[in-house]
Amino acid sequence: MLQTLYDYFWWERLWLPVNLTWADLEDRDGRVYAKASDLYVTLPLALLFLIVRYFFELYVATPLAALLNVKEKTRLRAPPNPTLEHFYLTSGKQPKQAEVELLSRRSGLSGRQVERWFRRRRNQDRPSLLKKFREASWRFTFYLIAFIAGMAVIVDKPWFYDMKKVWEGYPIQSTIPSQYWYYMIELSFYWSLLFSIASDVKRKDFKEQIIHHVATIILISFSWFANYIRAGTLIMALHDSSDYLLESAKMFNYAGWKNTCNNIFIVFAIVFIITRLVILPFWILHCTVVYPLELYPAFFGYYFFNSMMGVLQLLHIFWAYLILRMAHKFITGKLVEDERSDREETESSEGDEAAAGGGAKSRPLANGHPILNNNHRKND
Repeated sequence: MLQTLYDYFWWERLWLPVNLTWADLEDRDGRVYAKASDLYVTLPLALLFLIVRYFFELYVATPLAALLNVKEKTRLRAPPNPTLEHFYLTSGKQPKQAEVELLSRRSGLSGRQVERWFRRRRNQDRPSLLKKFREASWRFTFYLIAFIAGMAVIVDKPWFYDMKKVWEGYPIQSTIPSQYWYYMIELSFYWSLLFSIASDVKRKDFKEQIIHHVATIILISFSWFANYIRAGTLIMALHDSSDYLLESAKMFNYAGWKNTCNNIFIVFAIVFIITRLVILPFWILHCTVVYPLELYPAFFGYYFFNSMMGVLQLLHIFWAYLILRMAHKFITGKLVEDERSDREETESSEGDEAAAGGGAKSRPLANGHPILNNNHRKND
């Protein structure tokens, strides 16, 4: 049965145009073609990326954070309380008013003390500013190098300037070493992001991030073994063109360089809108949806690839909405935070509340990646 499923999965009619078989893509006459088996190397490379990331964050990002004076405020810890801790771990981190009253009776604390305990306990679980800076530094470094490398791979290719040449001779298009390594490194990196997503800083778009990583891995993998490599290199370089700007804006935000952060964010927003909402749908998607039909009838792989591209485009629209909303707040003079961030209380506001006898509530601030934060001394 497994052999039957394997044979059906690799049926040529699913992944290749009519009248073509996998035998047409076997290496011959010194020409090398992409193979699904090439992708096996990306899993050990992903683990290597995680190891390199660990040492990068330890020996590069951490000293850089110290150099830029990235500091974390001391957080007040919640005192040990088995009753409240059990509720926190099993029932929820933000009890409702009725639950606060019940916990107050069970623990012997006042309602205000219970609320304060939960605020402090939530703050304990929040990622530190240093952790955020390290993560942003790692992604900035990779995206910048990947963008430069990607441009080096495609800038001298004729299909970079004429999209119709993407499909010239498809699918009998041989690969070159630069394309191979560009694909393997990009795919390995996204595998590593998926492996580490549970331990990375979580934001409100956590589910969207998972969908994005999975869709990207599927797209890169499919475009490799179905020989959509020319289109794939264009798409990967296009995405990398704005990602390093976002990560650098985060780094300067965590370092308290407000004006630099704001300026980079504006550049990032412009590049993101142009690349993701203009070039991608009206050039790249047009290239992958319209031009292939001039050469061969639509087949499953054609629909599959463009469906995955559609998923990515919907995510881009969602993120563009958040970016534009942040930009609007910035232009109108309001405090701008990352719209994906979870809101949380700062330790300073909690200390104020304690000093005032619990009469004032803590002000909510972002717990994620604020991009344009006008007071870097607050926890983001």
